[in-house]
Amino acid sequence: MYPVLLKIGDLATIHTYGFFIALAVLSAMFVAKHEAKRLGIDPDKVVDACFYVVIAAIVGSRLFYVITNLDFFMSAPLEMVKIWNGGLVFYGGFIASAAVLIVYLKIYHLPLGKMADIAALALPLGHAIGRIGCFSAGCCYGKICHQPWAIIFKNPDSLAPLYVALHPTQLYSSASNFMIFILILSLRRFKKYDGQLFWVYFAIYGINRSIIEFFRGDYRGATVFNTFSISQTIGLTSAFIAVIMLIVLGRKN
Repeated sequence: MYPVLLKIGDLATIHTYGFFIALAVLSAMFVAKHEAKRLGIDPDKVVDACFYVVIAAIVGSRLFYVITNLDFFMSAPLEMVKIWNGGLVFYGGFIASAAVLIVYLKIYHLPLGKMADIAALALPLGHAIGRIGCFSAGCCYGKICHQPWAIIFKNPDSLAPLYVALHPTQLYSSASNFMIFILILSLRRFKKYDGQLFWVYFAIYGINRSIIEFFRGDYRGATVFNTFSISQTIGLTSAFIAVIMLIVLGRKN
């Protein structure tokens, strides 16, 4: 809706997307630090881990977006670095950050299960806030919508089609992630083993993301079976894996 949050002449421009991404990162780090204290893990180590994870997440999510829109970026390579215009794919960032986090945990001998549960609490909150940035920029927009809650983008700087009623898929995703955050927060006292909250988060997010993808109107890249987008396929696959892990680990514990 408002791609530019603040503009100071020709000196500086604060993009709304970048502002909410920064706010999302800080919120996730705040939650992760306090959850680490509760679980008896050195909060400073968790904050350091967040720093490396954020860098990996930005690089990975942008790289995934570039790959899925390769034709465009081959013709305009400088656009690859303009992340303030939107274009971060969650699963790309998740894969990259997970790889970096595992290496970090090995180096500092931190418990994988507990760290995964911390991530399960921090990630959906950060993601919910970050999606508001998507909404402001107009990226990740939805298909044409005839419902009363449809959104019409009018700002010429928006990345979404203008003056067309669209599904507010960014808000769908934001609300979905915030509800996951509340759920994980509520389930902490009932968990039976370390890592359980992470797999619950992974399952629910994968299902929710796959549903929301049906309403997305932006270019989704290649499809699987001419039906499912890459993100949708990853979401369904990850949800299936998560459910299997919950069953297997539940029986063991």
